[in-house]
Amino acid sequence: MNAAFREAAAQARQKPVKLTHNQRCVARLYRKALKTLSSWIIDREIFLEEATNLRGRFDAERGVSNAKAVRMLKEGRAELFEFTHPDPYCVPYMPGGSLFMRNPPPPLEICFPDGNYPADAPKHTMNPDMTICRPETGKSAVGSVLVDFGKKNME
Repeated sequence: MNAAFREAAAQARQKPVKLTHNQRCVARLYRKALKTLSSWIIDREIFLEEATNLRGRFDAERGVSNAKAVRMLKEGRAELFEFTHPDPYCVPYMPGGSLFMRNPPPPLEICFPDGNYPADAPKHTMNPDMTICRPETGKSAVGSVLVDFGKKNME
């Protein structure tokens, strides 16, 4: 890369926004509230309308004092706990989903016991959530995998 390109890239690049602790907590609460809302509402049009109402509630209290923000965060978490869905929505191919381990590919050792794999045979192992095993992502299901159906996740 030449110097002109580096200068143009540096001007176009934006610095990440520095959030305070309360701002991070509000962002997490908002995201969790949207996920809870999606567990309760199936129809996309109704979800978008309710999400707009939820965003309006958050925007109405923007810029409050620190003490009021802490109190409102506590009330918001209590309201989120009150409206938590008993069976929250999860992605279908993750543990607890309707597609979890549906039609998993059989191991190549079972299909080709003599070890003569065809040239077009896949050269990768699949995780229980049907993603490709990669050690760098931390999701490598080589060996035994703990699937927690209570939390609906794979460890």
